[in-house]
Amino acid sequence: MKHEIFFRKQLDGLRREGNYRVFVDLERHAGDFPRATHRKERGQAPVTVWCSNDYLGMGQHPAVIGAMHQALDRCGAGAGGTRNIAGTNHYHVELERELAGLHRTEAALLFNSGYMSNWATLSTLAGRMPNCVVLSDECNHASMIEGVRHSRAEKRIWAHNDPGDLRRQLAALDPDCPKLVAFESVYSMDGDIAPIADICDVADEFGAMTYLDEVHAVGLYGPRGGGISERDGVAHRLTVIEGTLAKAFGVVGGYIAGSAAMCDFVRSFASGFIFTTSLPPAVAAGAAASIRHLKGSSAERVRHQEQVVKLRRMLDAIGVPHYDNPSHIVPVMVGDPVLCKQISDRLLDEFAIYVQPINYPTVPRGTERLRITPSPLHSDADIAHLVQALGAIWSDMSLRRAA
Repeated sequence: MKHEIFFRKQLDGLRREGNYRVFVDLERHAGDFPRATHRKERGQAPVTVWCSNDYLGMGQHPAVIGAMHQALDRCGAGAGGTRNIAGTNHYHVELERELAGLHRTEAALLFNSGYMSNWATLSTLAGRMPNCVVLSDECNHASMIEGVRHSRAEKRIWAHNDPGDLRRQLAALDPDCPKLVAFESVYSMDGDIAPIADICDVADEFGAMTYLDEVHAVGLYGPRGGGISERDGVAHRLTVIEGTLAKAFGVVGGYIAGSAAMCDFVRSFASGFIFTTSLPPAVAAGAAASIRHLKGSSAERVRHQEQVVKLRRMLDAIGVPHYDNPSHIVPVMVGDPVLCKQISDRLLDEFAIYVQPINYPTVPRGTERLRITPSPLHSDADIAHLVQALGAIWSDMSLRRAA
């Protein structure tokens, strides 16, 4: 059939480019992160995971698992409906209070994923405000791009992390039109960090709202895990803070935090919120437990940063090129999709190390990489093994070394 031929041709094109994605079948070990079992067609093998977004290993923390067990025994598996129709469990209410407390905002609103919270919130805010113009950082996540596109609002793209370009573009707009500046704190692939205070200064100058995606920062930065905006003391200057429960907090879900009126507006008008069955109560209970723990404990954050520094230093010592940034994300730059996949395969097959290759369209062509994410639970021996493996592959494949 013609449509089947079309599907196959498109997939063959991805394979020729080296951009066809292969899922690695993993079985995580509770209480033993970052260890996992790699399930293969023939047999299985132990691996160490080096690319997880469970940045602090909270997905296995006893407080999180215990809270989930308790909620599961008390409430059962599912929520039973949308938030509006029988699906608002008390655990959801408690989690939203916990999130508002984390960011010191009036309210918070829970979504089923970070993608959904960006898509639904941006499309609703920009789409329902007459003549709204969205000014979007050129490196924003696909979920933010889709949200703005779905809003059908006018969009302007400003140069990445460049308050000067943002100012030029805001100055060219009608002073009376609503304006929404959308950007991230930690960018997930390059690991660079936005100058939030400078961006807020520019937004305030022109009366623009600010929308900050803190997905790769919540739990990891700030004295209570409130993200870069808490670390820099600027959370109160933002109109919307968006985050996830699926990365440093180790569970799943997304949210926004801000004024009570803003959260209620999104709750009342966002179709992606209104027509979605709510998260299972056990998930909400686990997320709340994770947030509470990380509000009171900095040990995980301190150890995390220590291991990041060690890995960077050891990669520098052997000349394996990695993108220099101030965050916890360590992109080892390769620059070729086929080569990136070959390195990933060799790490998995020869060294029992799992690092997923990152290719187009996640990153621009020519910037393919191995995105390494150390955690506080990776030991010094784990780091040494990873660096030794990368060094051996770089030598065997005669790859370019950093100066």
